[in-house]
Amino acid sequence: MADPATIGLAVKAAVTALSDERLRKTIGWIIAAILSPLILIVVLICGLLSGGADHNNAAMDLCYYGGIVSDSVPEEYRQYIEDMQASFASIDSSIASVSSMTENGSGLDSHRVKAIFYALFFGTENLSGIDTGKFVDCFVTYEERTSTWTDEDGMEHTETYTVAVPIASLDTVYGNITAAMGVEITDDDKENADSIYSRTSSGGDTFSGGYESGGEQSIELDVSTFVDITEKNNLDLVTYAVNAWESGWGYVWGTYGSVLTESLFEYKLEQYPDGVGSYEDFIRENWLGGRTTDCVGLIKGYGWLDPDTLTIDYGTNGMPDVGADQMYNNATVKGDISTMPDIPGLAVWHKGHIGVYIGNGEVIEAMGTKYGVVKTKLADRSFTAWLEVPYISYIADPEE
Repeated sequence: MADPATIGLAVKAAVTALSDERLRKTIGWIIAAILSPLILIVVLICGLLSGGADHNNAAMDLCYYGGIVSDSVPEEYRQYIEDMQASFASIDSSIASVSSMTENGSGLDSHRVKAIFYALFFGTENLSGIDTGKFVDCFVTYEERTSTWTDEDGMEHTETYTVAVPIASLDTVYGNITAAMGVEITDDDKENADSIYSRTSSGGDTFSGGYESGGEQSIELDVSTFVDITEKNNLDLVTYAVNAWESGWGYVWGTYGSVLTESLFEYKLEQYPDGVGSYEDFIRENWLGGRTTDCVGLIKGYGWLDPDTLTIDYGTNGMPDVGADQMYNNATVKGDISTMPDIPGLAVWHKGHIGVYIGNGEVIEAMGTKYGVVKTKLADRSFTAWLEVPYISYIADPEE
């Protein structure tokens, strides 16, 4: 433990620093991004913010997943949280727009985009004035491509269209942000963004409650107990999700139920060098060779499943390739989690994550890289809303 003289010097230095308004606000958002215990102690002594690391984790969770801001939170800090929540909603919209212009399912990593935005801008005055569309554009390049098609009369036509191509290099992304947004980005900013990304992209500490792992890994798909293989419906979604859990499916960002072959794994490593690459050794040891999915991929995989061939064919059966937040936004039947009816096959959601309600107060969800597909208790989780998946039908259980 540091001696009293050292602590006294630290407090004196902190008080001096906090007398500078610009520096005080800078320290504020750094704290919100979760820095060292020493800084947290100094801040606690100076009374800028209370509650230490748990308080700052809670602030981040509020920004990412919503919820009620405690009355004990200072008004200025409350405004920072609400501004970031509004910015994230705008970023979600921009990401959906850009991802619709990508090809082969290579959409943007929304967790990465938000983590960098949070690290750079939490605590910024007039956050609503920041052009989030311009910020999201820093993560892609746009290319003009052509396609050729033949009409029913045998005439050949050529069309030009624009494709958004996600940028793999974070150095390039940071350079784009500096040029487009006029922001100087330090190594500390990058480290903070990486910490936030690790915490939010794979489950981690943002998930509450216990979970139950499934059975031994199996790649078999079983539709023998589906109630209607001709129409996508809520009851068969439940059966599919339970099968994924019982078969020990793993979690890999950007997958949707296919077997994780070496070639698919290499593609995902290239597509998501951080979101997947950060867990390469773990994935290789635990999930390679089995079926894997991410949270919304569990639902999309059912939508894309061909029950005749037992293959999961990307983008088929009227199920679009959307993220968890866009699926929620697209739903026309939805509500606050407190109003949720007890209907198996509903989806349960909070910002950035989605699961399948299977009845009896239980949920099947692809929780994160180190968890895989698990079963949880709805009451123990942090879901904020429910929805009918907008691309399937909802039918009554014939046995009831």
